[in-house]
Amino acid sequence: DEVLSLGGRAHAFTRETHLLGAIPELDSMAVATLITTLEEQLGVVVEDDDLDGDTFLTVGSLTDFVAGKLAA
Repeated sequence: DEVLSLGGRAHAFTRETHLLGAIPELDSMAVATLITTLEEQLGVVVEDDDLDGDTFLTVGSLTDFVAGKLAA
């Protein structure tokens, strides 16, 4: 919510909430910023090969991706 400046809208998101194409604030620059923030705050490394279109499809797919990175 903070990274994308959503003004609290993210609090209503569920795992099924669509991200790319559904949230105007989530453009290519915002994706890069979000990835950098995840790396810095969670201590994970996201390689270019790790990402595909499905990663940012929904809140659930992004959550699963991050959980996988944390478990590695």
